Amino acid sequence: MERLQWVRHRCLQLISTDRRRGWYSPPSSLPPKSSLDAQDPLVQRLSGKRRVVVSRCGPQHAEYHSFSEGFQDNSIRTTKYTLISFIPMNLFQQFHRSANLYFLFLVLLNWVPVVEAFQKEITMIPLAVVLTIIAFKDAMEDYRRYRYDKKINNTLTHVYSRKHLRYVERRWAEVCVGDLVRLCCNEIIPADMVLLHSSDSNGVCHIETANLDGETNLKQRQVVRDLSQQGSEFIPENYSSRIECENPNNDLRRFRGFMEHPGKGRVGLHSENLLLRSCTVRNTETVIGIVVYAGHETKAMQNNSGPRYKRSKLERRLNMDVLWSVALLLLMCLISAVGHGVWLSGLQNAIFMIPDDTHPALAAFYLFWTMIIVLQVLIPISLYVSIEIVKLGQIYFIQNDLNLYNPVLDTGVQCRALNITEDLGQIQYLFSDKTGTLTENRMLFRRCTVAGTEYPHHENAISLEQYEAQGCGDADHSLTLRSRASKKSLSCKSLSCNRSSVSLNTLTAESDTHSVHDTLHRHTPGAFSSTMECAVVPDPQLHVKLSTLSSPIRSPLQQDAAEISHILDFFLALTVCNTVVVSSPTQPRHVVQMPVVRTPLRSLEEMKAMFQKLSLPRFPYSPSQNTDTPPSLTKKLFARGRSATYFPNCNPQTPIKTLQSPITPSGTPTSTPSTPVTPALLPSGAWGEDVDNIQKDKDNFADETESDDEDEAEELLYEAESPDEAALVQAAKAYGCTLLGRSPEQVLVAVPGTGPLSITLLHILPFHSARKRMSVVVRHPLTGEVVVYTKGADNVIMELAEAEDGFSREVIKRTQKHLDQYAREGLRTLCVAKKVMEEQEYKAWLKRHEYAETSIENREELLLESAERLETNLTLLGATGIVDRLQEEVPETIEALQEAGIKVWVLTGDKQETAINIAFACKLIRPTDHLLMANCDSKEACEAQLHELQLEIKQVTNGGASKDDCSSDCVLVIDGRTLDYALQKELQEPFLELTCRCRSVICCRSTPLQKSQVVRLVRDKLKVMTLAIGDGANDVSMIQMADVGIGISGQEGMQAVMSSDFAISRFKFLRKLILVHGHWCYTRLANMILYFFYKNVMYVNLLFWYQFVCGFSGSVMTNSWVLIFFNLLFTSIPPLIYGVLDKDVSAETLLELPHLYESGQKSQAYLPSTFWLTILDAFYQSLVCFFIPYAAYAGSDIGVFSFGSPINGSALLIILLHQVIESRTVTWIHATLLLFSVLFYYAFTLLFSITCVTCNSPTNPYGIETKMMSEPLYYLVCGLTTVLALLPRILFRAFCNTIFPSDLVKAQKMERLSAQDYFSSLKKWRENKAAQKPVPQNLSVNADMPHLTDCIAE
Repeated sequence: MERLQWVRHRCLQLISTDRRRGWYSPPSSLPPKSSLDAQDPLVQRLSGKRRVVVSRCGPQHAEYHSFSEGFQDNSIRTTKYTLISFIPMNLFQQFHRSANLYFLFLVLLNWVPVVEAFQKEITMIPLAVVLTIIAFKDAMEDYRRYRYDKKINNTLTHVYSRKHLRYVERRWAEVCVGDLVRLCCNEIIPADMVLLHSSDSNGVCHIETANLDGETNLKQRQVVRDLSQQGSEFIPENYSSRIECENPNNDLRRFRGFMEHPGKGRVGLHSENLLLRSCTVRNTETVIGIVVYAGHETKAMQNNSGPRYKRSKLERRLNMDVLWSVALLLLMCLISAVGHGVWLSGLQNAIFMIPDDTHPALAAFYLFWTMIIVLQVLIPISLYVSIEIVKLGQIYFIQNDLNLYNPVLDTGVQCRALNITEDLGQIQYLFSDKTGTLTENRMLFRRCTVAGTEYPHHENAISLEQYEAQGCGDADHSLTLRSRASKKSLSCKSLSCNRSSVSLNTLTAESDTHSVHDTLHRHTPGAFSSTMECAVVPDPQLHVKLSTLSSPIRSPLQQDAAEISHILDFFLALTVCNTVVVSSPTQPRHVVQMPVVRTPLRSLEEMKAMFQKLSLPRFPYSPSQNTDTPPSLTKKLFARGRSATYFPNCNPQTPIKTLQSPITPSGTPTSTPSTPVTPALLPSGAWGEDVDNIQKDKDNFADETESDDEDEAEELLYEAESPDEAALVQAAKAYGCTLLGRSPEQVLVAVPGTGPLSITLLHILPFHSARKRMSVVVRHPLTGEVVVYTKGADNVIMELAEAEDGFSREVIKRTQKHLDQYAREGLRTLCVAKKVMEEQEYKAWLKRHEYAETSIENREELLLESAERLETNLTLLGATGIVDRLQEEVPETIEALQEAGIKVWVLTGDKQETAINIAFACKLIRPTDHLLMANCDSKEACEAQLHELQLEIKQVTNGGASKDDCSSDCVLVIDGRTLDYALQKELQEPFLELTCRCRSVICCRSTPLQKSQVVRLVRDKLKVMTLAIGDGANDVSMIQMADVGIGISGQEGMQAVMSSDFAISRFKFLRKLILVHGHWCYTRLANMILYFFYKNVMYVNLLFWYQFVCGFSGSVMTNSWVLIFFNLLFTSIPPLIYGVLDKDVSAETLLELPHLYESGQKSQAYLPSTFWLTILDAFYQSLVCFFIPYAAYAGSDIGVFSFGSPINGSALLIILLHQVIESRTVTWIHATLLLFSVLFYYAFTLLFSITCVTCNSPTNPYGIETKMMSEPLYYLVCGLTTVLALLPRILFRAFCNTIFPSDLVKAQKMERLSAQDYFSSLKKWRENKAAQKPVPQNLSVNADMPHLTDCIAE
């Protein structure tokens, strides 16, 4: 039966879709039906089980255990191990590394008697040390997680007890699915719960999700519909409903299921009914919910993926060179085995040989494996451990760099990926979002166009300049803006914005910065609410027109009626069409209660008469509604204690009870009868003040206006979900259309001329990335009509706007012209429209919309289709231009990155004109650059245009630009539709060829999917290192696709940060992070890896050369303890310091000369040729280190270990001094550790020689070192060997640095000069670079408004 219902539903869906397509074409950004069907929960439900949840203490408690079997409790454990499982599990994980398996194989091989090379215990030491170090590190990390798990699990909450018949305190870990939990304001939610009861009379609860996604704005949750106990005290024993919902998943924005009431049918459950674990209850005294997911089944824990791990480019290169080392090892072992076989074949009954029947070939086979054990150090097992330690040190210094610290947000750099620090030094392509990344994402209302008339708001721009001049950085600074039109001072005081900086400890238990209790007491005064957003001065012309509604002596001409109606609707739309929550600075997380106080200054009938004069064909006035005040409207009409409106053009002597004849602009009075005021009756008796008091207040109005408005500014605080909404609501407030309060059923708005009005809120259609707009459906308080107010992206709204008459067509034409102008100035544009619905039309839509809202399955798709059906045939009201200024130092940062050879692409959803203007402002485009515009309507046109643009580049560059030439002055600007075609397989090659010949690329109107596709295309096809940076959820896919992803902790929450490898707070920090820390990390790690290969090959070759003088027998000339500890202890610490502290060029020079970064892009520190030159140098040094002592002691009677003593001493000095030669920085730390390594070696060998007699059975090392060190020949050999071994490298370095110095070497030499000479050389260097590649002057762009600076309240 259920399947039949589903088939019927899909048929209705298809029919409605076909009908809709007859009169509306959905935008191209809508997702295809296949993608929606792929997410259809019905498919999930048919293929998987759902869970049933009943209350533990209700009438169904007897069935509880049968339903709850298999559900997890609420305790969390983010640790990997327990005390019992630590050793086996840790060893199991460590042996997933191939290097560890290789050395385990050697340990086991050494236990085979035939191929045994050393004592069995000794060969276990290197592996045991490495495993112990890693295990200790893992244990410390796990213990830290354990402590936070314990802290979270022991947090207390109130759970209803069936035994005690009351709510009792219980630990979070003891909460179970089916428990009824009671929470108070500011308490953290312990588990995922369905909201059953709220102390709010409307069944609403607000939560803050900062702990979950970093968003500080409030989100509204609703009690499940049709619950009988809402509005009265909730009695847990009477709750008998049953919940059936989907299985646990990680989708934070989706929850599907239904609640089955006894005998009342089913009610759908959706995300607005779900309270998520780790969120905080706000503005509600008490809420009660039933737990549906607990512990690791909660959505918060399902999203806890922990730190990110990637393989860096250097690590991939390292793995290849390890394979070369393996090949070298096998070659050396093969040579030894062949040599041993040949040597045995040439012996005939040697007296020193023990008789053995083993065939020479078999003996050679055995020796092959013996040499594998002897030469095992050639594979650097300690290198992997050293790399991890070095990267931790590098991350420590990055995170503690004060130049990357933001004192306002109290945050520095976060390194979330622990193993790709060196990739920061090899970036070739940078992909950046625009809004919030390059710009502040703090919107300032700049100008608007209404009914085809543009209002430039010049005084607003002047006031913003004064704002900066008065010192916007002062947190306590109060800005006064004065408008000549209003003659009033609009005071907007700085708000204390101590934003919540809550870590994710409540869900990951990974951070020790904040505790749960800290979270309870850290409130956010207002999301996207700041002094800058309040600073709006009305435009005089627009203010005069709007004031006709409030002035009793003026009335609009009949020909102006349409325009004034548009203006009023425009500001009503800005005020109502949003999800802004109104709160108070004194209680920032508590919603302002809907006030009910005294009369407005004008009556409802008076305003209706005004609207009757302003009535339009699209806004008809119903005669049946103007005779009397509708009771429903009268009851909902609220007023405030003080009127929030002001009348700048009002004569104080004008009687309030009568309307004077309005004067037309020509001076001719219009015959309009005076209308007495009829006070509207309120249930609360708010009209109790008599007329005398009202008249008295009116007489004092002129003196109190300014103080009233200042108090008003202090009374209201707007919690907006986006900075656009905050800016628009503040702009409407500046014109007297003030949002005073909001509830799920109504919005309280102060309108000029009428005071506060209660507008019935019928529906909210929230913003959707596919629709790119939001709408509200309201019942107009004056006409009673159903009105749809819509705001959204200009390209979408303009397509939906209907030109039904000449006036509408003219409005659309002019508005489009103004939109183009705004875009050229770099303003963000939004269009505002409305639609008046007939009652029958509304009822027909409402029926289908209610079906969509109550649908249990396929709800999201149905709601999307319902919104599209409603948002058609719109009447365009106007558009707004909002300035989103650049962050500080963005132009300098982009210029430095481009000088460093990094190609910067901007991927934005804004219009082309806006993106181009911002690109000019941030120096991405220079005035002399040649812009290439790609706008196509078809694939064929796109292919042709790509070819034409390539020809155009050749003409611009006189045919000199090649595919790999990035120095051309061409910049490609491509829109989203053309980008879709270019990303298709057939056009990828010409598109990439074109972009390679451009200096920069700007992708406009691009979707999140297109952003990730562009990054993947460039990364995979061009084989380059990519970095993506963004600040919002729409940038997550791009950030995850790039080799290095950087999130900006900005105004759009923490989704980008949580998906990133590194997190910064400002774009300007990218400059030092890449050019300095990236360069250092890469060069340090590359040189350290090469050094490890060098010292291992150098020392192992000493053992290999010895085989030529010992018959390839597999024996060694040193005791096995020194052999094992040589690389493990004696020479292991200096490379770590080398990898963490070495500094080839100072940070100041790297920032002043960005092109020094190109050495990392070209991998100059670690090329294949560099690797093989290092190996050859190691071979040479090992030859010198072995054969000079061999020649010195030739013909003597010294023993094997005595011969090995000067070889080991020389090798130690050569290896340590080799590092000194390669180091660019030698500090007291380096010198101390080098000296310590030498002293440690000699102390160990002397002590070993004095005390150990049988430590190296069957040989005896007793007294060997003391005897050798007492002879002068020992020191002569060591000194001569060291000099001869290092001399070629010293000469090679001196020759190259003198004759062919690289830029890095030149910079190092320059830093050794005096300060005056240094700056002189720096200036000359820049001039030479500028002469080679001229950089044009940058264009000054007005839209950026660089004179504005951020004002951040502390």
